[in-house]
Amino acid sequence: MTKAPENLAARIDHTLLRADATGEDIDRLCDEAKRFHFAAVCVNPTWVARCAERLKDSGVLVCAVVGFPLGAHLPEVKALEAKRAVADGAAEVDMVADLGALKSGHDARYDRDIRAVVSEVGPAVTVKVVLETARLGRDEIVRAAEIVKAAGAKFVKTSTGFAGEATVDDVRLLRETVGSAMGIKASGGIRTRAEALALIEAGATRIGTSSGVAIVSGGEPASVDRPAGEVLEPHPLTLPASRAGGRS
Repeated sequence: MTKAPENLAARIDHTLLRADATGEDIDRLCDEAKRFHFAAVCVNPTWVARCAERLKDSGVLVCAVVGFPLGAHLPEVKALEAKRAVADGAAEVDMVADLGALKSGHDARYDRDIRAVVSEVGPAVTVKVVLETARLGRDEIVRAAEIVKAAGAKFVKTSTGFAGEATVDDVRLLRETVGSAMGIKASGGIRTRAEALALIEAGATRIGTSSGVAIVSGGEPASVDRPAGEVLEPHPLTLPASRAGGRS
């Protein structure tokens, strides 16, 4: 890795997913996104309309999370949530896939979950599918990514940030699996410029982080950024076996 890409800011989704985020917090997020020319702001659905209005004609997109953070909603509920987000001004949707279906070997259910959202919003909307790679083994990551690609989503995304962090190895595996045609969004625990660049070098085309300002300006991430939907360390009682003992 030699230097940062010239368009580093344009690869960042400036993220604020805290449940206690206020309107002032959201406005600040949008203003920072405009100032630094980030790709998008990523917010909970209740804030989409406010962001769309504040970011109008700025070139910064609005991304809404769907089925967040567990992915355990029914497909038709996720589809409705996505439809409403798009109506409110979202150009992108980050949906959390049905992790339990994948872990159970119910690939058809996992596929149906993704297709419900993709078909509802149509090809003009970018759908990114969150896999929660920290909770998956290598074979499961490959299987999940292949299903996402076949279902017509435009991105695979590593994590919500609530169940582990993005890693270079996971991003590299995703790129090997989906090829060059799909986008890869790395998210979860990305707080420094070096981390972001390493993930981009591994194949990520988008970075989801609440530390975007620090990453592009070279400053240290502020402590207030940390609760924005990205955990620093998984709780030891919930650490998946694949992480605790190494992947099979």
